[in-house]
Amino acid sequence: MPKAYENAGVSVEAGYEVVNRIQQHVARTGRPGAGGIGGFGGLFDLASLGYKEPVLVSGTDGVGTKLMVAKMAGKHDTIGQDCVAMCVNDILAQGAEPIFFLDYIACGKNDPVLLEQVVKGVADGCVDAGAALVGGETAEMPDMYDADEYDLAGFTVGVVEKSKIIDGTKIAEGDVLIGLPSSGIHSNGYSLVRKILFKDHDYTVDSVLPELGGETLGDEILKPTRIYAKALKPLFAGDDLLHGVAHITGGAFVEKVPRIIPEGLAASFDISSWQVPPIFQVLEKLGEVDHKEMYNIFNMGIGMVLVVSPDKADEVERILDAENEVHYRVGAIVKDVDGTRVQLHD
Repeated sequence: MPKAYENAGVSVEAGYEVVNRIQQHVARTGRPGAGGIGGFGGLFDLASLGYKEPVLVSGTDGVGTKLMVAKMAGKHDTIGQDCVAMCVNDILAQGAEPIFFLDYIACGKNDPVLLEQVVKGVADGCVDAGAALVGGETAEMPDMYDADEYDLAGFTVGVVEKSKIIDGTKIAEGDVLIGLPSSGIHSNGYSLVRKILFKDHDYTVDSVLPELGGETLGDEILKPTRIYAKALKPLFAGDDLLHGVAHITGGAFVEKVPRIIPEGLAASFDISSWQVPPIFQVLEKLGEVDHKEMYNIFNMGIGMVLVVSPDKADEVERILDAENEVHYRVGAIVKDVDGTRVQLHD
């Protein structure tokens, strides 16, 4: 055992233990084309997928200060799914099939039991997304992080046929907006969530609010981010069913939806067309946040917005129904008459 390194605060033996502990979780994520872990780089045989004109689509993200809530609750087995979801959902928005994922964990002290729980969550997310976990890095950095702190980030690569890239260029006036529900707050806005609940009010992760149906605050706000790979896969397989897809994350409707809409057009949302989950109503009331501003911060119960030609909307909804996917018609594409790009109507 390298004593000098251990005296500096880094446990090589704990690092070896982490690798041994996570092997079983990594194995669950195997898929055609994926190599195993243990080399200097993760391998993936793209030729095994049979694409004619493959275009790689990549994404990277973390989970922000939701990690602090996980620490408060002592619950670390779902935060990895959040990390996978934040990366994978972004590349799904361009029509890509997720094929592999890598994670990066930085910590003050290598705790094998805790880090196994984090990687278990990553593996759960990869299984849900259909992506192989082909590698990662655990960096023990005393003095950079406190002994009980860690940070988590991820990187994913997907593939799409060049002819099937979804880039928003086909979006036209009259297109229908279809919303897919979120699983909760997902992984954005937690600096405000923590301020409202834990700083401005005296709640804890164990507090039970009647509006939340008996769940503790910790259980509610740690619900893992939904991964939309299974919901979107049959739509990707169809014939030009989707003109655009927007992943509703930071900046929410007001910032994310205009990314995919051509100049001169706007997205008009009927915000009464779906039921907003109670947690958002709690945050709005306790934080005294303007109702419309909530749609510039949180997903408000809609994690993915699909833009569909009006003559394909019924077909898209039939496919979603066949897959038992809940969905809502939430608005339409209209002319942008005042430069707002997103209109919110009650």
